[in-house]
Amino acid sequence: MSIESISYIINTLYAIFAMTLIIFMVPGFAMLEAGIVRTKNVSAVLTINTLIYAIASLCFLLYGYSLAFGEFGSDTMSKWAAFLFQMAFVGKVVNIMSGGVSERAKIIPLMLFTVIMASFLYPLIVNITWGANFLKGTILELSMHDLAGSTVIHSTGGWALLAAIMIIGARRGRYTKEGGIRVIPASNIPLMTLGAFLLWIGWFGFNGGSVGSIASKENADLVALTIMNTNTAGLSGAIIVAIIMQIVYKKLDLTMILNGALGGLVAVTAGPELYDIYTPIFIGAFGGCLVVIGVSFFDKLRIDDPVGALSVHLLNGIWGTIAVGIFASNGDNITLLGQLKGIVLVGIFAFVSSFIVLYIINKIMPLRAGSDEEMQGLDVEECGIEAYPEFKRAF
Repeated sequence: MSIESISYIINTLYAIFAMTLIIFMVPGFAMLEAGIVRTKNVSAVLTINTLIYAIASLCFLLYGYSLAFGEFGSDTMSKWAAFLFQMAFVGKVVNIMSGGVSERAKIIPLMLFTVIMASFLYPLIVNITWGANFLKGTILELSMHDLAGSTVIHSTGGWALLAAIMIIGARRGRYTKEGGIRVIPASNIPLMTLGAFLLWIGWFGFNGGSVGSIASKENADLVALTIMNTNTAGLSGAIIVAIIMQIVYKKLDLTMILNGALGGLVAVTAGPELYDIYTPIFIGAFGGCLVVIGVSFFDKLRIDDPVGALSVHLLNGIWGTIAVGIFASNGDNITLLGQLKGIVLVGIFAFVSSFIVLYIINKIMPLRAGSDEEMQGLDVEECGIEAYPEFKRAF
């Protein structure tokens, strides 16, 4: 057997392994959101996450992948492994958006948006960043470096979420007429913790697999460095938020600490293979600070985001992409200006296109559940199955 064949097999196996790790993020998002929302909405959240994975993946198979990359193909691994790895990413964009509109968004309109996002909107963003690049040779051509999607995935999902919240509004009773904020506590902290750590583990495939090859000593070292730097940023994000919580509030709020870790992971996603072993400490810590600042900031604007996705994914997606321009610019291929151009172009397209699509869907089939449905909980009306039928629902 030739060296090329052995490398082909190793890379195929690694891509499938990385894809499997990324799929662990499906229960990660599901458990995280199920732990945050009230018990009366848990079945709806789990149903949404299940359908997002199924629908987004199938749409990407049938059309989205071809729009993003052209024909199925790869010189370094099985073309089917290359597809599966990219397929694992697509649902995450909608997961980010769906979590932020939990407890008041209806399932079927969200699934219609999933079809359009997975088939057209996300593949177009991938096309101009990682894929076939129909903008090549034009003034809009991007030179942004974004290894695993700080902007392409996380900010895109964040912009879609912002558009959705602007259309759908806040949860009933979340903000008072006097300008106050009603705290709606998480219903299941152990479940949320499990979800956060499943996401954390999935990130090793998310970023490590994006290196593209592990079949040489150099690439194996690069994959290991990428995963180590990914983990480091998550660690520092969690630690800095714990410190801030203790200093400012005298309470170690686990929900914020976990989101701090996720914010650090998002922030390092754009370029973990480019950094030394110390830079991710700062990138992740600053990402954790952004989570704390962002949660308060969005609440002041009365933008209701139950899971903190805007702070974790949108703000840190932007920060992570900028960080590459600051800490890894080399004057030619990677520049701060190129990173900013990518952030702006992708942000404008993601927000405007998502807003238009969601606005049209909302006119045809209202995105928001009715007031009575929201009070009773979406489990009963949307699913007919309550996650905790023996418990009295909290209204």
